[in-house]
Amino acid sequence: MPTFLPRDEDFQPIPALRLKPDGAHAVAVGDSSARNAAAFAAGTRVIAVHCDVPVFLRSGDATVSASATDHFLPAGTYLHLSVGDNRQSRHHTHLAALAADSAPGTLHISELE
Repeated sequence: MPTFLPRDEDFQPIPALRLKPDGAHAVAVGDSSARNAAAFAAGTRVIAVHCDVPVFLRSGDATVSASATDHFLPAGTYLHLSVGDNRQSRHHTHLAALAADSAPGTLHISELE
């Protein structure tokens, strides 16, 4: 089956997604939970996240809140996450973050397509 995906050194397709137009979010994180203000688009199934400080993350709806018992993301790490879809699982529209050491930072979220 032909593909236009980039290929690795064994000539195998590398799954790749592009940045969704108007799908960039910046969330100021600190010692209280914060989340993206605008919901992810209904068609968004994957997001990429990066933060300049270590954070705890939780995905969910517009009321989601992160706590120190949630998933840990080290500072400077890029992570790709599924936010589900509306067919087989609940679609998560928001990502909440809490700074792990209370230092302020910025969580960058990119919706991918």
